Amino acid sequence: MKIAAWQFIVHVMEITGKVIVVTGGANGIGRALCHAFTAAGARAVVVSDIDEPGAKRVAAGIKGVAMPANVAKEADVKALVEKTTAQFGQVDIFCSNAGVGAAGGAEATDADWQRSWDVNVMAHVYAARAVLPQMLARKEGYLVQTVSAAGLLTHPGSAPYAVTKHAAMAFAEWLSIAYREQGVRISALCPQGVKTEMLRQSEAQSGPFLMEGALEPEQVAADVLAAIREEKFLILPHPEVARFMQNKASDYERWLRGMRKIRAGLGLTSGTWDSSASPVPPPRSS
Repeated sequence: MKIAAWQFIVHVMEITGKVIVVTGGANGIGRALCHAFTAAGARAVVVSDIDEPGAKRVAAGIKGVAMPANVAKEADVKALVEKTTAQFGQVDIFCSNAGVGAAGGAEATDADWQRSWDVNVMAHVYAARAVLPQMLARKEGYLVQTVSAAGLLTHPGSAPYAVTKHAAMAFAEWLSIAYREQGVRISALCPQGVKTEMLRQSEAQSGPFLMEGALEPEQVAADVLAAIREEKFLILPHPEVARFMQNKASDYERWLRGMRKIRAGLGLTSGTWDSSASPVPPPRSS
């Protein structure tokens, strides 16, 4: 049987000439993304962060534009999209990358739970609300959402982080289901440890945990660009996470027993996270 050649053509999303917004762009993965997009020929890279001086430093280094924003506030995210659109005509790719961590379990404060929810979940919702209308009108656009391997698995030292990252993953899945056929592509970035300054500080205080096997932000950024070009939904810079997911799905009870053993081995014998006794650092900010 003769098979048409067009069946083997893979669509490639070009970075060249695109207008790209990166939140959490002052440090870590966000900063690496800004540099990578610039090197790939983006027409404009908007560096957004609650840290305005940091955003300006990154923007100056790539000849980009700094636009400070607190992604936990919908008005800030809406203004970010509106200002970018007014200056450059549209937003082609929006990287919702900002994230926060909070240690502990059910005993974590309401403030920590709320901040985790606002930044790790609602910031993605606010970005989608703000930018989807123009992308749907053009029948083209891309949302990159920094989630975490914790959104697929868990985090033994942080219930607020694990819970909100699971919610962020569910929202990314829903967006892909709802909008891919209308021209809007979605990618969910789910790394384990990444060598950011926050992770280094945590390691110095609490001992190595996520630092073992941690990747450089530049490697993660390269993986993101490759996934965008392939229009791939799930981005796993640590490929072993796929195997961990399979283990979890194939035998949930066994996986839960394994997680309990890991918690015990890390000194996490109760819900409370004790930085003086546990080698588990607080989750990174993206």
